[in-house]
Amino acid sequence: MVMAPGRPAAGGAADGHGPSSASLDVRVIGMHYAPEHTGNAPYTTGMVAALHAAGHRVQVVTGYPHYPAWEVTEGYTGLRRREHLDGVPVTRVRHPVPAVPDARRRIVMDAAFTAHAAAVGGRRPDVVVAVSPVLLTVLAGLRWRVRWPGSAALRGRGAGRTALGVVTQDLYSRALTETRMTSSRVASLGARLEGSLLSRADGVAVVHPSFTPTLTGLGVDPARLTTIPNWSHIAPPTRDRATVRRELGWREDEVIALHAGNMGVKQGLENVVEAARRADLAGSKVRFVLLGDGNQRARLAELGADVERLTFLDPLPGDRFPDALAAADVLVVNEAETVAEMSAPSKLTSYFAAGRPVVAATWARSAASAELARADAGMRLDPGDPEALHAAVLATAGDDEAGARGRAYAADALGAGRAHAAYVAWVEGLAAGR
Repeated sequence: MVMAPGRPAAGGAADGHGPSSASLDVRVIGMHYAPEHTGNAPYTTGMVAALHAAGHRVQVVTGYPHYPAWEVTEGYTGLRRREHLDGVPVTRVRHPVPAVPDARRRIVMDAAFTAHAAAVGGRRPDVVVAVSPVLLTVLAGLRWRVRWPGSAALRGRGAGRTALGVVTQDLYSRALTETRMTSSRVASLGARLEGSLLSRADGVAVVHPSFTPTLTGLGVDPARLTTIPNWSHIAPPTRDRATVRRELGWREDEVIALHAGNMGVKQGLENVVEAARRADLAGSKVRFVLLGDGNQRARLAELGADVERLTFLDPLPGDRFPDALAAADVLVVNEAETVAEMSAPSKLTSYFAAGRPVVAATWARSAASAELARADAGMRLDPGDPEALHAAVLATAGDDEAGARGRAYAADALGAGRAHAAYVAWVEGLAAGR
């Protein structure tokens, strides 16, 4: 039995009562996967786990873990590596990892990953799911839409073709434009490429409804678009807040404004560095903390070397991360002034679950703004205004009711079970539509 799109499979992972009776061969192709713990990796890993729990035979083709440090994790060597993670076979393929991930180097990395991923053989799947970013993985998925003459691996699989689904975590064309990493001509070519590739998919799952106008404007059939929001994937805090603050070196008389996650171009964290400088000049009780890693961290540390009320923290283990979020006074989202529509910051799912008020320096039309308003969990201000960011932190600190609303929103709207059920139903619907 295969269920229609939008409905969970009976008895499947959607309702937590074991595998479904419809068993599909599903290949998931995406550069980011566990053990990466930030960015889109936790969501791809969670989707795969849900499909596996629903009784489907899932194979993952992914890259070597490198994000957000932009260097391959120690111990991952060779051109190809096979492993099993939580019962799922995973094939890792080598690709370059640029120390400076500008547009040209990113394109080379993405193309190399796509070429190597497309070369991974095996049983012809019923459904291929390509995860963007990287957009070019759609090409690796399209390779399975064609039955190669003489290929023994593809014989005996019946007349039904392989269905192709794409999970869109970021808008590729908007990213090229908003990060200003490339020329307008290249950005225009990128938009045409995105429209062309996504239009060839049987279905496209977007993580936020704000993506829909851009994709339909690129020629993607709106009937093929499904919104499946990201979910809160961190555990609740478990340790005493005062103890955690002492361990992190945060005084009780300080207001800790914490930004946690990637330190890249689109975050525009120079604004946070300058807000901390304003806090110095004002003799403020606010301390800004940047927790994590990324290709801009070294430059930000240099920029803020003389700023007293600015602290950098290395990434924390998964069991300590929720405690750090809950120990802060305010959680900060910051986007570059040029960024508005390219992505929905995944950190918000963790922020809301932590139960702390949020300050978001982001444009009113952004997905982050929409989510913050929906949760009613804090304050939005325009990006690129460090004085306003400092003032917003002071105004929001101590707003426990906003934090409680965010936690309630996470519990009600950002549960993993709901999203996992939606992914299972979406994949089964793609198979049914063949």
